[in-house]
Amino acid sequence: MAAPATPQPRLRPGAPPLLLLLTALATAFACHHLPPRHDTFPWDSLQLLQAMAPSPTQPCHPHQAPLFPDTLLHTNHPQQAAANALRILQHLFHTLSSPSTPQHWDAQARHHLLNSLQHRIHHLEQCVPTNWMLFKRQGPRNLSLTINKFFRDIQHFLRTHHHSACAWDHVRLQARAAFQQVDALLRQMKSQATPESRRGSTKAC
Repeated sequence: MAAPATPQPRLRPGAPPLLLLLTALATAFACHHLPPRHDTFPWDSLQLLQAMAPSPTQPCHPHQAPLFPDTLLHTNHPQQAAANALRILQHLFHTLSSPSTPQHWDAQARHHLLNSLQHRIHHLEQCVPTNWMLFKRQGPRNLSLTINKFFRDIQHFLRTHHHSACAWDHVRLQARAAFQQVDALLRQMKSQATPESRRGSTKAC
């Protein structure tokens, strides 16, 4: 005789919103309690970037250079802001750790910058929920696509210009814009996390 079918667990109608709320509250708490040095990380990174790759004496203007998008702050979710900041830092680490960076860039400053990026990526990975992908539809998914497309364009731009010093200088400028965007996202994340956690505490009472 065939074994009886195992009943499949069913989510209660209120489960997804509750799960989203718990995820948001967990993110709010974790992101709001990042290490103190996290606040100065973007600006410390800008100083390291300047030390690693000083401005050229003769600025160049490469053709069809991609520009960092300025639309990434349009989100009302602290977990979305944290996920965007994490994705930007991951792409920056991948780009700046390339072996094709210019030889005149300062190797020690580059090592310090990459080491700092690794630490911040690790902290944000603890902050962003591991099941964030389940909730993509709850937020502006096109923001993550915009980030990914920009860094794909950067890689294509470098290849097209044969990883020239001029092309890398443009990447340096866009990295500056990216770090400034990360600073804004982290500030937004913390400012949104505090009232959201308070609302959650009120609902729990």
